[in-house]
Amino acid sequence: MKFPRNAKLLRSPFEAAPFAAVFFLLLIFLLLGALLPTPGLPLQLPLAADLPGTDQPTVYLAVDEYGRYFFANTNLTGGQLAVGLSNAAVRVHGPLTLVINADQRVTYGQLVQIAVLAHQAGITNLLLATQPEARPQAAPRP
Repeated sequence: MKFPRNAKLLRSPFEAAPFAAVFFLLLIFLLLGALLPTPGLPLQLPLAADLPGTDQPTVYLAVDEYGRYFFANTNLTGGQLAVGLSNAAVRVHGPLTLVINADQRVTYGQLVQIAVLAHQAGITNLLLATQPEARPQAAPRP
């Protein structure tokens, strides 16, 4: 027995309204996602050029002008920072380098306090992170 074929794909013309609705919903989600706060501290690093780095294991610390610390993906106080630094020093066998991402408005006294905490935790190497200076582009040769 043969069945008649009545089904045809896309009998009606292409409907753009459902696709437009999905597109605008996706656009709304992307715009709202851009407004979500990102973890960390907003910093303005000082400018410097051609500074050396390190090839040793590193941990990173961010500090702003108000003395807020961001270490190991969490906001910490001074006492919690000392514990976090000592835990990081214990986990790594050998010398550990602390890279400090300090806002340009951080005082020298705050940096000294961080250096003392790092030294007490057993971290002997400190580096200050900077933002590279913009170099002018050389004109291409003809």
